[in-house]
Amino acid sequence: MAAKADEAKARTGEDPVRHIPVMLAEVLQALEPAAGKVILDGTFGAGGYTRAIMSEGARVIALDRDPTAIAGGQALVAQAAGALTLIHSEFSRLADHAPEGGLDGVVLDIGVSSMQIDEADRGFSFQKNGPLDMRMSVSGVTAADVVNRAKASDLIRIFGFLGEEKQAGRIARAIEKRREKQPFETTRDLANLIESVNPRKAKDKIHPATRVFQALRIYVNDELGELGRALLAAERALKPGGRLVVVTFHSLEDRMVKKFFADRSGRAAGSRHMPMVEDRPALFDPVGKGLVMASEEEAAINPRARSAKLRVGTRTSAPAGKADLSIFDLPSLAALEKLGG
Repeated sequence: MAAKADEAKARTGEDPVRHIPVMLAEVLQALEPAAGKVILDGTFGAGGYTRAIMSEGARVIALDRDPTAIAGGQALVAQAAGALTLIHSEFSRLADHAPEGGLDGVVLDIGVSSMQIDEADRGFSFQKNGPLDMRMSVSGVTAADVVNRAKASDLIRIFGFLGEEKQAGRIARAIEKRREKQPFETTRDLANLIESVNPRKAKDKIHPATRVFQALRIYVNDELGELGRALLAAERALKPGGRLVVVTFHSLEDRMVKKFFADRSGRAAGSRHMPMVEDRPALFDPVGKGLVMASEEEAAINPRARSAKLRVGTRTSAPAGKADLSIFDLPSLAALEKLGG
């Protein structure tokens, strides 16, 4: 176990206790970084993947929507001496930042970063009390806006779909009743309300508020929409032979990545009502057996790796397909009434 942590620190320069890049060895094996290649790291965070990719000789274009991550990465930009370009941007816009000749690889580590969770004032976790915020970009609608202003019916949809919370109705109605007297302002306040409605049982492995917080974070940051747009953007930005490597931590995200590679593999099955199969040029070829999980050794060191799933595809020479988010079968949560302003 210690060897795995030492390897991560040696390749990334990061403190292995706080910032262990998930499935680093597997990501590097899939990307095959080397001198002369240009790899885009769409989720820079603390720079773990970026450092490891540069250590193999490749040039990196790194993106992050979080301005604090961009500020924290400036020292690495200086050290890289031209090998790293760090850009404040959503990864859904990665094609805008690709070089004219295309990218040799794209890596996406989906979800919240350990840095964001560790900072109480970002409001991502109820383990540390802080403002009910959850915005990765530090702008726009906050989780407090959603909790205090969205209709109960909309909250039920958010908690039920994005959090897969079975008690979504009870929790949403309790929130609606409580906010009439006093709005929610802090993470602990919301977590306590949820626990009072849905008390933790002895057999429960997670806190009762976990799924609701997850749902709010995904909704506030439009994480599923961002992922869908990023996958389609990577298709346009990768050169033939380029690799798309995606690490997910949630079943909804992994389902989207799986659907994307299946849709882009050249054979798209119809629905059960219209079971036709359409032959199309493959836009991505699968790499390996499809799904790769973190090793037991890594999961023991880094709890975040326990739910990690990695999928890889190699871009073919076929022209990019239509940028149509309908392939992901996402609900129209984004159509809910705007809460900002």
